Amino acid sequence: MNKYFKWLIWAVALIPGVYLAAVWNLLPDKVAIHFDMKGNADRYGNKTDLLLLVTLLCLMSAGVYFLLSNIYKIDPKRYAAENKGRLQRIGFAVGIFMSALCCFIIYSTVKGDIELGMRYVFAGVGLLLSLIGNYMHNIKPNYFAGLRIPWTLNNEENWRKTHLMAGKLWFAGGLIIAILCLLLPDTISLIIFFTLTMILVIIPVVYSYRLYKKNKEAENERPA
Repeated sequence: MNKYFKWLIWAVALIPGVYLAAVWNLLPDKVAIHFDMKGNADRYGNKTDLLLLVTLLCLMSAGVYFLLSNIYKIDPKRYAAENKGRLQRIGFAVGIFMSALCCFIIYSTVKGDIELGMRYVFAGVGLLLSLIGNYMHNIKPNYFAGLRIPWTLNNEENWRKTHLMAGKLWFAGGLIIAILCLLLPDTISLIIFFTLTMILVIIPVVYSYRLYKKNKEAENERPA
């Protein structure tokens, strides 16, 4: 399946462009092109500005995929090449998320809404985090993906244990973020999203540091 991703990603990236072309005549003359963290439009433009925004997001969608698919080639870690397939799948998922977000923006514009339902965006990010967590436990040590902190990069066992724990945490935490953000209002979803996301980052870092300290203490206790 991985060999087809490089072709499928272009289809995924072009979907927003096709959608925009189909609804072009339905767009208002004044469209929202930027939103604050609460989903309120804070900058407006014309239809050409929206076209430029969609084009940029489409290119970014494909660009992220090709970056993650090839980043292993410049990674000095000896097992980095084993990450190729996993990073391809993660890059493809990111591409789908960005294209879906782009379509959501176009849909909101056609409806004439001046607000973007941020709880749906946060829920989408939650699902993306959950998917990344599903692959995290298999990611080999590298300098570009995963929890790249000194204690994991300098010790393969620390990396393995940290990513095994973080993978389970992100998978469950991402699903919780998605469910809560879908059920709660935008303002509360904003708080929930950033709070839980910080927890998902902080806990693995603390866990990794504790492993490092424990290993250091064990080394100091060994007889010379």
